Amino acid sequence: MAGDVDTLTRRAAATSPVVETASGRIRGVTADGAHAFKGIAYGASTAGSNRFMPPKKPEPWAGVRDAAVYAGRSPQAAAAPQRPELATVWGPVDTLPVGEDCLTLHVWTPGLDNARRPVMVWLHGGAFSYGSANSPRYDGIRLARRNDVVVVAVNHRLNIFGHLDLSQLGDERFAQSGNAGVLDLVLALEWVREHAARFGGDPANVTIFGQSGGGGKVSALLAMPRAKGLFHKAIVQSGASVRFAERGRTTRLADAVLKQLGLQADQLGALQALPLVRLQEVVAPAQATLPRPRLPLLDRYNFGPVIDGDLLPGHPFDPAAPMISDDIPVMVGGTKDESAIFLAPDDAVWNRTISEEEVRRRVAMVAGDTADRLIAYYKQRDAAAKPADRLITMLSASNFHVRSQLLADRKASRRKAPVWMYSFDWETPAFGGRLKSSHSVEVPFVFDTLHVIGEGHRKPGAQALADRVSRTWASFARNGSPANESIPSWPAYTAERRAVMQLDDTCRVADDPDGEVRATWSQVATG
Repeated sequence: MAGDVDTLTRRAAATSPVVETASGRIRGVTADGAHAFKGIAYGASTAGSNRFMPPKKPEPWAGVRDAAVYAGRSPQAAAAPQRPELATVWGPVDTLPVGEDCLTLHVWTPGLDNARRPVMVWLHGGAFSYGSANSPRYDGIRLARRNDVVVVAVNHRLNIFGHLDLSQLGDERFAQSGNAGVLDLVLALEWVREHAARFGGDPANVTIFGQSGGGGKVSALLAMPRAKGLFHKAIVQSGASVRFAERGRTTRLADAVLKQLGLQADQLGALQALPLVRLQEVVAPAQATLPRPRLPLLDRYNFGPVIDGDLLPGHPFDPAAPMISDDIPVMVGGTKDESAIFLAPDDAVWNRTISEEEVRRRVAMVAGDTADRLIAYYKQRDAAAKPADRLITMLSASNFHVRSQLLADRKASRRKAPVWMYSFDWETPAFGGRLKSSHSVEVPFVFDTLHVIGEGHRKPGAQALADRVSRTWASFARNGSPANESIPSWPAYTAERRAVMQLDDTCRVADDPDGEVRATWSQVATG
């Protein structure tokens, strides 16, 4: 009997590894050939007097904390309405309670040893306003185990809690409130630098990668002096941010928030005592008071990073790529049909019944006098396509592709560290193929989590592509180049060739795809 108890004890210890962090010991879980540690506090609670303040390190704890389950979902702003049938299109959603004790991260590693593996730090999407690192499709265990890397996913403050810019309203305590959310990311990266080796990772080989708003977070970190040296490579997926909001706009937004709450500029301290729900209630009405931004295709976030001349000295990629990240190799791209999911609530688009006249009206709202030229180009390129599919193509170009293009062009023009550009072209068969190669479809390929998003997305070759994509991302993290034997030769992006890797059942390189309208889209975006 005693021998049986000893055996069970040893097995439990083997499946519950303990790591010493700077704040205290944590106990994870071993499964599927890798170790997982979830809900690790890298910062203190942001409630009360810490609300809108730069993050602080967590208080040390005694004993061993369990790190077996997710934790740390920031208070959320409302996402855009979506078709009910698409509520779980990318698998189960995070339903954990929200709260201001949200500065947590998760770590997956193949070994708690001295192997000094590349570290990949994931920044989740959600337009700086919603989302979390707790989604099952972000589970890093297969990416870590199959590619021998350490994967970290970060939760941090969002929307009004991370980006309410009170700096110009007379209270020095709130000088950095507009960038609190990205300061959280800096603190998380400092935690990674301090702890990577304890999880079998290399603190001198850290890659940040993120999708959608997470790509915007990567863009911000590339331009932040405080983040210098905390990462060494960067991947921007469907979220290239060329510009962020400037002080005039963010101060106007803060004024609108105070007006909604019935507060004056000398009552900023009262904001720290308000219930979460009261602050969440004013996000939408305060934003509704703002005028249309000068460059609507580039100025995309109201509650997001602030160009303050200090933490963010200038726009990330406007008018040029930031010199501070000249030494950082970058991989940038997106999905072929990004806008398909954003247009899905429109029945005329979803059912492919929209008229040519309506397509022209909508494109003209974005492209103005250049609409007819653009429509004519895509009509010739995609002669058999329905009007709805061409609208998806054009709004994907205007709302996403042009920003990736500007980032790649401006990074490449520095002629320092290389940049690689990709397009994820694989189309999901789900919902009769209506989503095509939609925004977010590539994420479970990167994390190798196709099993999470359901059988409706499966078709022959999907897992083989996930194998190639996850290996390619890990190769970039390891070597600063995406090259590996599973894909064709992929040249770095240059102004002379503009090579783009098209990721599909058959991967191929195309030179300057849609180059005939590239300059036109740039003109539309930059005014």
